[in-house]
Amino acid sequence: MIPIKVLVPSGVLGLGFDLEALNNGVKNNPDIISIDGGSTDSGPYSLGSGTSKYSRAAIKAEWKSLMIAREKANVPLVIGSCGTCGTNGMVDWMENITIELAEELNQNIKIAKLYCQQEQNFIKKNFHLSKIFPLNPAPMLNDYLIEEMTNIVALAGAEQIQECINTGAEIILAGRTTDTAIISALPLMKGANPGSSWHGAKVAECGALCTTNPTSGVVMVEFDKTGFTVEPMSKNASCTSETVAAHMLYENADPYILQEPGGYMDVTYSKYYNIDKKKVRVEGAKWHSSKQYSVKLEGAKIAGYQASLLVLLRDKNYVENVKKWTDKLSNFLKNEINERMGIDTSEYSIEFRHIGLNSTLGELEKNIRSPVEVGVLCLITSKNQISTEIAKLINPFLLHFPLSSNEELPTFAFPYSPVHSDRGCVYEFALNHILELDNPMDAFQIKISEV
Repeated sequence: MIPIKVLVPSGVLGLGFDLEALNNGVKNNPDIISIDGGSTDSGPYSLGSGTSKYSRAAIKAEWKSLMIAREKANVPLVIGSCGTCGTNGMVDWMENITIELAEELNQNIKIAKLYCQQEQNFIKKNFHLSKIFPLNPAPMLNDYLIEEMTNIVALAGAEQIQECINTGAEIILAGRTTDTAIISALPLMKGANPGSSWHGAKVAECGALCTTNPTSGVVMVEFDKTGFTVEPMSKNASCTSETVAAHMLYENADPYILQEPGGYMDVTYSKYYNIDKKKVRVEGAKWHSSKQYSVKLEGAKIAGYQASLLVLLRDKNYVENVKKWTDKLSNFLKNEINERMGIDTSEYSIEFRHIGLNSTLGELEKNIRSPVEVGVLCLITSKNQISTEIAKLINPFLLHFPLSSNEELPTFAFPYSPVHSDRGCVYEFALNHILELDNPMDAFQIKISEV
């Protein structure tokens, strides 16, 4: 086989990349350009709401550069997990941007859209057929929970991307995919080593994160029958055995095993070689096909409605006793809310976070020190849209509540006005399951359009 070159401009569209490095990549004659469009890293909001984490303007500007690069290279351009979450609406959103740019750039292109969103009835049917299994951790699944979900997606693998490539499309807009599928698909089609195809895809999934200069963005991975070679396209970046091998630790519970639709990849016996000051050669990864093809499901539902307040404490006594203060305030507020609003604690929750004092790790924090000031973030979450009214009730007490009964009323600092912020709907992940499929395309749909 002829070695297959995959150009990866960045870890995600919207993060930015070095245009000079991208042009260097195009000059190195890639066979395909692949970039990820999203993840669950930022929490459930994007999936729950079906919206993009990144601004449309940023996406359009970067996608324009990639469409120009694609035309120069005359190769397919693939994006996975369109619009962060990969819902059908976000695939269509990405198509709209692509059409705008095609008109601006005077390009005639064939587009393949891979839809990965799942209907609730389809999920319920497969649940009752015992084709859905929980991952750890996962909530107990039932019909009611499935019906509560605002959006459900299945993560496409290499097989679904290959079907899109086979359409002859110049641009492939995929819904939710595994980060690696968009990179491994073409090498696997062309006969590259299966284990190395997945391993190289895992190394390159976040672009230049596998290099000495993670912000440089662009990397090229060349796949063949025995392994792969990875090289950064920026003159200011290099790959080393350590930076390449280390990426198996990134977003992966097991540093040797990577689970994918259709099987798993094992790098236990992989060998890493520094070819020169920039390139690394890797061989030895093994692919193990599963007897039953399956894909991961992600789903989100409304967890409630939220409002927030922020107050700043600088008084030494209050800073040193901030937890005591918020615990006392919390108990006081529960009584006030019940008496004044007639709302039981089962209908809402109040959470205080001490910004600047163990707010990230909580009780796991080992580096204990006394800060000069502490920001107290108050989060009110309710089953219905009463969180704002509760926040308004809390407002004066957050400003003046005393630590003891024998002192004058304190006054703390609010950084903005109005003090409360309406956060609207907040979401939570409600699916972390595996769906078994008789055919890899059973949960997916491809639509073709031409511009």
